Amino acid sequence: MRHVRSIWNGAISFGLVTIPVKLVNATENHAISFRQIHTEDSGRIRYRKVCELEDREVSQAEIGKAYEDADGSMIPITDEDLSHLPIPAARTIEIVAFVPVDRIDPLQMGAAYYLAAGGTPAAKPYTLLREALKRGNKVAVAKYALRGRERLGMLRVVGDAIVMHGLLWPDEVRAPEGIAPDADVTIRDKELDLADALMDTLGEVDLKDLHDEYREALEEVIAAKAAGEAPPEAPAPAAGGKVLDLMAALENSVRAARESRGAATGEAEVRPLRGRAAPKETGGKKTTKATAGKPATARKSTSGAGEGAKKTAAPAKSTARKTTTARSTPKDTAKDTATSTAKDTAKKPAPKKTPSRKRSA
Repeated sequence: MRHVRSIWNGAISFGLVTIPVKLVNATENHAISFRQIHTEDSGRIRYRKVCELEDREVSQAEIGKAYEDADGSMIPITDEDLSHLPIPAARTIEIVAFVPVDRIDPLQMGAAYYLAAGGTPAAKPYTLLREALKRGNKVAVAKYALRGRERLGMLRVVGDAIVMHGLLWPDEVRAPEGIAPDADVTIRDKELDLADALMDTLGEVDLKDLHDEYREALEEVIAAKAAGEAPPEAPAPAAGGKVLDLMAALENSVRAARESRGAATGEAEVRPLRGRAAPKETGGKKTTKATAGKPATARKSTSGAGEGAKKTAAPAKSTARKTTTARSTPKDTAKDTATSTAKDTAKKPAPKKTPSRKRSA
């Protein structure tokens, strides 16, 4: 077993049963801390303890405790004054109750500690308490003293170990008054459905896959500076704007979540508006229907309004431009008119269309 450094040695008081334990930190702080320096020469900035009345630095032996009253006056408190306070035994975790875990408000939970059995004699009572908590599906509420204060704790089972969470006292938790919005808001069923879809799309996550990206980027900056290199460039910020439409925000969120997880975009797919016809070109499908049962005469001309006389003089060309792909058009005519249409189209853009007059041959 890897050696772990304990921060406190004592015992769990379980009725008349005493379980020797060691208190071990269950968490680690990986945050990067900085020192204050003088920017001109990188000298460390130090704080000294100075008496404001005498304006001189004092030693630790000269420093005591005091309570600051509302008017700013100081009330000295000595170690002798504190020695008479009703505080639990300094090295005892006294279990006072066993309750279901849902009776503990998560807001009360604080620092976590592993309780390690203190030697071989503690193995059996330690295991007894652990199995009793497991079978009863409960947690133990306890009092203990740490760093000169009486504290509240919760003991629960994690794997084969007993963990103690420090708890805030109930009067230290603020009520959520004034936190919820005061405005009357109506949530539609469709909005709730989209919120449910977003929750389902995001799904679950293995917390082991999450990591502190900021700390990792900061470590890269520090490593580059230490090597005398330029810090890596920061990635471009994600494009985004203020979305005022809640439905649009939910739909976009569902789509983005599905795309990021490699899922097919189903309901969240953005589709083009229907009913918008494509620009009319030579050889359109609508012309096929219009000319299928009639002589090859065009309803609309592809040339400009100012050239009506030319269209009258050349009805064959005007007709052929709209009937190039018609099934009823003879093959020979289709070949000739397709070549003529391509040349006319390349020379001129299609101006405003005007109907041509129907002429007899």
